[in-house]
Amino acid sequence: MAPSDRPARVRLAADIGGTFTDVALEAEDAERSVTRWTAKVLTTPHAPELGVLEGVRVALARAGLSAADVTLMIHGTTLATNALIERKGARTALLTTEGFRDVLALGNESRYDQYDLNIELPEPLVPRRWRLPVPERLDNTGRVLRPLDEAALRAHIPFLRAEGIEALAIGFLHGFVNPAHERRAAEILREEWPELPVSLASEVSPEMREWERFSTTVANAYVQPLMARYLGRLEAGLREMGMGAPLFLMLSGGGLTTIETAARFPIRLVESGPAGGAIFSAHVARQRGLEKVLSFDMGGTTAKVCLIDGFAPQASRSFEVARVGRFKKGSGLPLRIPVIEMVEIGAGGGSLASLDAMGRIQVGPESAGAMPGPACYGRGGTKPAVTDANLALGRYDAASFAGGTLALDAAAAERALREHVGARLGLEPGMAALGVVEVVDENMANAARVHAIESAKSYEGRAIIAFGGGGPVHGYRVAEKIGVERILVPSGAGVGSAIGFLRAPVAYEVVKSLYTRFGRFDLAGVNALLAEMSAEAARTVAAGSFGAPTTETRLAYMRYVGQGHEIAVALPARPLTEADVPALRAAYDAEYTRFYDRPVPGSDVEVLSFAVTVSTVVEEVLPAAEVEDAPAPAPLRVQQVRDTATGEVSPWPVYDRAAMAPGARVAGPCIVAEDETSTLVGPGWSCRMDGLGYLELTKERAA
Repeated sequence: MAPSDRPARVRLAADIGGTFTDVALEAEDAERSVTRWTAKVLTTPHAPELGVLEGVRVALARAGLSAADVTLMIHGTTLATNALIERKGARTALLTTEGFRDVLALGNESRYDQYDLNIELPEPLVPRRWRLPVPERLDNTGRVLRPLDEAALRAHIPFLRAEGIEALAIGFLHGFVNPAHERRAAEILREEWPELPVSLASEVSPEMREWERFSTTVANAYVQPLMARYLGRLEAGLREMGMGAPLFLMLSGGGLTTIETAARFPIRLVESGPAGGAIFSAHVARQRGLEKVLSFDMGGTTAKVCLIDGFAPQASRSFEVARVGRFKKGSGLPLRIPVIEMVEIGAGGGSLASLDAMGRIQVGPESAGAMPGPACYGRGGTKPAVTDANLALGRYDAASFAGGTLALDAAAAERALREHVGARLGLEPGMAALGVVEVVDENMANAARVHAIESAKSYEGRAIIAFGGGGPVHGYRVAEKIGVERILVPSGAGVGSAIGFLRAPVAYEVVKSLYTRFGRFDLAGVNALLAEMSAEAARTVAAGSFGAPTTETRLAYMRYVGQGHEIAVALPARPLTEADVPALRAAYDAEYTRFYDRPVPGSDVEVLSFAVTVSTVVEEVLPAAEVEDAPAPAPLRVQQVRDTATGEVSPWPVYDRAAMAPGARVAGPCIVAEDETSTLVGPGWSCRMDGLGYLELTKERAA
């Protein structure tokens, strides 16, 4: 490529999933015209960076570019999540206030199932033997009641060395108000054991509630060595390829951060891949002017659903990982981190199907992953997965799957379905496959229903944005189940999360606690804290924003006095005045009423925590213009497909998405195929290509 033809800006994004690693590359010329190339390769679980590097090579080769042409790379991964779920992190110890070593095991004494006499609770990441008490004590205002016993702390170090400890968390009572003892303890550890990674609760999660704070800090320490090694190997591999561009990481809250910040606080990466998908959906919604959508991301291992209103995904500051009770809130390890709020279930193309003791079909959460993968991959898998069921239903063409790079074995898929599902139920493989797909579709629809109910929202007037390898395949059936009549399948849907990384701002959120009540609102203290938090967030963003303009948002987490849960209320991004206090109280009452129908008159409101987010300004996106109708292309072929609603087999035409012009419309039932996924247009649905190259599915209403 001649120097004059080289793009002005080349941005690369890579997302590691449980089955596939997705890569998206966008090149922008001097006129700001953007061209995109994508790649989808199998994940390499034994060394995840190898899959990323291979995907990068494939995408660069397709674009005719070199690694040196890349100006920015963005990465998201589920490695931290997987390490927590699989308990494959570092040997971690906790230093905590004397008398509080069992906080991790006691939790808040709540039970996620009140009537289960044999309830199973999640085991702490740190066994009691490695939870070591240190004499010290602060009161709730941060005043020192008992100085840190430095001699007692130093006495623990030989034991920790002898136990082979690889990471350390330090969490003292009320350390979020006054971090002096935690910082001094870290200084001592670094003096005597400089190579030991240390995580401080006052830095990782400076909020009240010691169980959640300690749990988050321990989890950060638990994954820190693993993530630091992985990020080091990935960065070295990219540099060996000749890439000198900065590497940014996607945060679970929807922003980007530097590799240094990510290595320090890897716990903030736990939902980085799914967060990219939500950002992708928000961008598509903005392009189409859709105020209310449901993001539906179905990959190889999991499916994720997220509500998006006003072009912004729902946000939360709490998350549970490694639940021991499937779909049961409160059965996992609590993490207090900024996250995009979504529901994630074990329902992907690799999710395995089986029969339970009562002969009912169950799908997931166990997944075939990339190795050995579904039976039809021919890589040693013998159990049926959702991909096997879709193949047996006629939804995939065995020879052209994944653009022809991965030929599928239809006979192996049918054999697995017959042996593990059909034989006991007296069903031939096609009907067994129908049962598998109908179960997984209902699982996803039910997750979407629960998510809406918990968010006090509905699906009336919403559209679904379907992406991921499986989202466009299952989208129309899930839509029918939850009552949605409009679906968008964007271009690049198969690698939607990776494209979402390219749309995310550089951002960082700081959350800290300061208790105050509206009856005696501490205006000076609140303003001082918010200013400090704003400066901290701005410093972190400045390290990677390269001078781009930024914006700031502020939230306060409030509740009526005596309640146990808070509601977020927006604050103005400026110092508060006396006039703001009654307005904020009224805003809380209004938000509480939205959730629970009515306020609580006469009750004071208390503020527990504040959050400040600084982010680079997202480029303005104008809604796409409508296009005139165009003729439909001729079908590539016809496939015999079994409809999951009726069980009937009929010929479905298959169209090439690349051959559809803007304005072209095809009627269901049919399939619109592309390299990375296929869009199923069910009976009673129609599909039209819009001016952006997105597929818009519409359910025809009965006369």
